[in-house]
Amino acid sequence: MLTSACANPQENQDSAGDTRPTETSQTSAPPDTEPDKQPARTPPSGGERVESGRIDASGLPKGYPVLVWTEDDGRSVGVVAQEGGCGKASLEVPVQNETQVVITMIETVPSEPKMCTMDLRYPKLTTQLEQPLGDRTVVLKNDQRER
Repeated sequence: MLTSACANPQENQDSAGDTRPTETSQTSAPPDTEPDKQPARTPPSGGERVESGRIDASGLPKGYPVLVWTEDDGRSVGVVAQEGGCGKASLEVPVQNETQVVITMIETVPSEPKMCTMDLRYPKLTTQLEQPLGDRTVVLKNDQRER
């Protein structure tokens, strides 16, 4: 029995445990692709990115996209939210004071179980502020709610 398992090493290499690299078709972006083609990583046209030192993303789950920008001379703040399947993203601004603006990204999901797709989407959402953002810190939080 031992000889039959080792008799044809080529046959054993074709098994599911084979760790040899296989030929795959790789597609890469052309070298002239601009980063603004990546919606979760670049502000929309006309938006001005808020520098990372003014963003507190400690209230977000690990791996959550972090992108904050301003529009309309700082009176509007945009973020990239996350939603999936039957979820729908929205924003709330519970705090606006002289030092910070707190933005809660909410994913509302159905309260009753139902069939949903298994995709993640990263919509860009904006909210109006009472005063321009200026030098204030943007604090990002995340919440999931049922409807």
